[in-house]
Amino acid sequence: MKPRLQIKYENEVRPALMEKWKYKNIHEVPRLEKIIVHMGVSASLEKTAVDDAAKDLALITGRKPVIDKAKKSVSNFKLRKGQPNGCHVTLRREVMYEFFDRLVAAALPRIRDFRGLSPRSFDGRGNYSFGIAEQTIFPEIELDKIKRTQGMDITIVTTAKTDEEAKDLLKLLGFPIADK
Repeated sequence: MKPRLQIKYENEVRPALMEKWKYKNIHEVPRLEKIIVHMGVSASLEKTAVDDAAKDLALITGRKPVIDKAKKSVSNFKLRKGQPNGCHVTLRREVMYEFFDRLVAAALPRIRDFRGLSPRSFDGRGNYSFGIAEQTIFPEIELDKIKRTQGMDITIVTTAKTDEEAKDLLKLLGFPIADK
């Protein structure tokens, strides 16, 4: 069964974008390609910090995260080559739509004093990146079992050619981008 947001995209968002941007082919219409969720962990923390971050990320996304390792040593950060320093998950297709729906409907409204995300976080190629200060905004995380608060970066990759097309796509999908 298709996720609710994917059905909304096919039935409402795609036709609206075709009409607004005058696309001739249905394949020109921007769509969500993937969502990448990344948690970086300081190398100076104890050894279980990366494992705890990976467990939280697995709970939030429903997928097993990949552990990221340092590519080279940096003495100022007490980082050695090959040392784990974070984890990430790449979501595609149905799982991506489910996560996007939970992010917009349940997680982002739980941020204190939330008035929308910055419209300046587009990268110039139609992708949107933003950070979340703590993982406790997701309802899947139990507050009693958290050892440390951990932030995360979320990148939404679209097939849009410009930032304006991507902004229209995300707004029509219900993404809370603040007005300037």
